[in-house]
Amino acid sequence: MSDELLAALQKIADHISRGDTVDETLASVVEFVTVFLGCDECCTYVRQGDKLVPWVWKHTKHGSLERTALPVDCGFIAAVQRHRAPIAVVADSVKGATFKGFDQWSTNPGETFVCVPFLLRRQLLGAITLRHWRPRPYRRFEFRFLSSIGYMLGAELGIARLEKQNSDLVLELETQQLVNSAKGILPHDLGMSESKAYLALPRQNLQKKPPLREVAEAIFLGC
Repeated sequence: MSDELLAALQKIADHISRGDTVDETLASVVEFVTVFLGCDECCTYVRQGDKLVPWVWKHTKHGSLERTALPVDCGFIAAVQRHRAPIAVVADSVKGATFKGFDQWSTNPGETFVCVPFLLRRQLLGAITLRHWRPRPYRRFEFRFLSSIGYMLGAELGIARLEKQNSDLVLELETQQLVNSAKGILPHDLGMSESKAYLALPRQNLQKKPPLREVAEAIFLGC
């Protein structure tokens, strides 16, 4: 693998180690891949539920890149998940699309569409697509480079997912603490039992529309 590719991998690793946002990391990858591999369109996708959602993209010429969510269980996304490695996609109006592992990639004239999965172990967390208006042959070390990017970004997306889950859990615990505090305030101020106070919080929430957390905060701060 060339020094330039190793430097690119190091840069991606630096983004991850610094705790940069997923947007920043993906933007760096898109910029480098577009320039170094000479692709005309490049798009990254992040998994949300059963779809891959377009996240960061770039087009250099025609600007015809379709930025739509892709289901994970059909088309080339299902194929790349099945291969668990970069694939080339060949469209055929008669036979439909075919999906090729690297040993089947054309060296003459080359490939026009490549998809690289972002993998965390066996789980597909995203992907990057590269389109060439003119077929481009890929060398094995470039394939290895793309595979390495896929695993690194899979790990990054896995970390981001865990951080979000942790943040949601902290918010849930904080909300519960506020609700418990509000339950202690309402009986004192309104002369109701604790069980009635607990029922009063959701009722106020429905009447005033704000989230339960905001209702509890208002009661707590207003005491």
